[in-house]
Amino acid sequence: MSEYLRATNYAGRVPPRTSFETIDCSIARTMALLGEPWTALILRDLFIGITRFDALHVHLGVSRKILTVRLNRLANDEIVVKRAYAQRPQRYDYLLTGKGWQLCDILLAITAWGDQWTTSAAGPPALLRHRRCDHLTTAEVRCSHCRELLHAADTEVIPLR
Repeated sequence: MSEYLRATNYAGRVPPRTSFETIDCSIARTMALLGEPWTALILRDLFIGITRFDALHVHLGVSRKILTVRLNRLANDEIVVKRAYAQRPQRYDYLLTGKGWQLCDILLAITAWGDQWTTSAAGPPALLRHRRCDHLTTAEVRCSHCRELLHAADTEVIPLR
């Protein structure tokens, strides 16, 4: 483990304002995309079916400039695709790609954590229903081999570089 700690110790190697996209770490690169809170909320809204710019703008209450920048970034990173639904003026739906849907799986895990640890006394603001079995559910992370629940405390990181 000490080898991994040395490999992931960025102190002195990461100058100020360095992009996390260039760090050789899956978490750093993912958070470079997802780490800004508006991006996660935009993805949440796309996930629940709010796909048009004006509807996103109203629902989120975010500035048009920030929304434009975030949606363009998601499109450039192939997390969403823009599909025109009107020509004059040109208007778009923003639709999740396969890559975007998989990123929403991370949001399901974040939601499960938030529902357990940050929910107010009123309870969670929404519930998840699994369409296939029609039951309420909570996202769980499982081992891809044995299918048991996977917890960080039960894992070990094996550095490859």
